[in-house]
Amino acid sequence: MAPVAPKSGDAIFASVDRVNAELFTLTYGAIVRQLLTDLEEVDEVNKQLDQMGYNIGIRLVDEFLAKSNVSRCVDFRETAEVIAKVGFKMFLGVTASVTNWDSEGTTCSIILEDNPLVDFVELPDNCQGLYYCNILSGIIRGALEMVSMKTEVTWLRDMLRGDDVFEMQVKLLKAVPEEYP
Repeated sequence: MAPVAPKSGDAIFASVDRVNAELFTLTYGAIVRQLLTDLEEVDEVNKQLDQMGYNIGIRLVDEFLAKSNVSRCVDFRETAEVIAKVGFKMFLGVTASVTNWDSEGTTCSIILEDNPLVDFVELPDNCQGLYYCNILSGIIRGALEMVSMKTEVTWLRDMLRGDDVFEMQVKLLKAVPEEYP
């Protein structure tokens, strides 16, 4: 039997069940608003969004691998490209780009020019330290940890803060070798 070719992000996005984009955006906004009300400190909300994303990421990677038919990536560079071109398209309907690689190939930036999480969003003055989309950094961190890559994901630029794009820096801290029983 011939190996199954990996699907592109567009093909997967077209074939999966989707939720209405406005409902998704407004529901996420309600979650962030409730966290701001409950936790009161913006830094605590950032941590909570990252943790929520991490918990989602460790589960989402299974769905991604099952539906995308992507084979094991050979290095961190290829992994980042798959996240940007297939993962973001599959789950959010947008394509990201990967740039700003360091010389060791362990740090890069993932840039989103379009982000459906921020439709209808304006940050009030008392929330200027909020990384509204911090859930995305947690998702990437959690998903990569499940494929044996310990990473640190931080926001460099944010359109809600007046920047021209959303830019996350993904830094590979450690590639954990797989152990077999």
